[in-house]
Amino acid sequence: MLPNALQPNATDHVPVLADEVRELLAVRPGETAVDTTFGAGGHARLLAADLRGEGKLIAIDRDPSVRPYFESFRRRAGVQARLLHGDFADVLERLAENGVKADAVLFDLGVSSMQIDRPERGFSYAVDAPLDMRMDPTDDYSASDLVNEASAKELERIFHRFGEERYAKSIARAIVERRRGREITRTFELVETIRGAIPAPARFGDGHPARRVFQALRIAVNHELQSFADALPFALELLRPGGRLAVISFHSLEDRITKRFLRAKEHGCICPPDFPICNCGREAELRPLARKAIRPSPRELALNPRAASARLRAAVKL
Repeated sequence: MLPNALQPNATDHVPVLADEVRELLAVRPGETAVDTTFGAGGHARLLAADLRGEGKLIAIDRDPSVRPYFESFRRRAGVQARLLHGDFADVLERLAENGVKADAVLFDLGVSSMQIDRPERGFSYAVDAPLDMRMDPTDDYSASDLVNEASAKELERIFHRFGEERYAKSIARAIVERRRGREITRTFELVETIRGAIPAPARFGDGHPARRVFQALRIAVNHELQSFADALPFALELLRPGGRLAVISFHSLEDRITKRFLRAKEHGCICPPDFPICNCGREAELRPLARKAIRPSPRELALNPRAASARLRAAVKL
């Protein structure tokens, strides 16, 4: 049970895989924990509770609107806490360069509920709003800019690579055709264009027909995959020996990056098997804390359907 001061209230974000994260990160009093995606503070509350008043929590988020959530969290957390604004790859690099050390680092790569649930942010295909999708609203480039400026070939590449969209080519062509008359600036304008570009059966298939395109645009606008790939080595550098790294991903591209990174760091010598002695000098840097990705339980899915695609992987630094 969490201390009363850290019990979530009605407006608190429900963290995904909460029990599993606490078990694998195993944060102890006196340690330093890093939450690279603070959001509304759901996972940070759990980490702070396990610090039990002794230790530090470093929160990172590229969205400046999380500040009120953080201030509310800090008043109740009972531990030293600070919020650093910026892309987590850049922030983790600065922390590592400054010699900061941590005992636990958590990545929760999902879009926070407060972003999805705020229509003006333009992340949702279910509400008509400005086509934005910037995790940091101060960034210059929005989803609207991308949709109205990229070539059909580039849009097709984005939809196929980041959204695994089957009809990427026809959707890209429909977007280019529509914007010739007028720029696409709102979410429902894009949804309408997508619906018109795919076969009728696909409009009533698995999930909303715009889901994959919206995911792809969000990833592209925020450079999510490249930022995450850049951040992982800095997170490992930040960890003390015995420190734990945990990653919650929500689609196959993120999980693939996580799996490849962990596997590469879990193996030592890479010399050919017929070498009598090791010449590469490479040593394993991580040990997995779970052999397979951990998925939400049926009970959690019943309470929080948004967790359906979540995958958790974790390792400890040797």
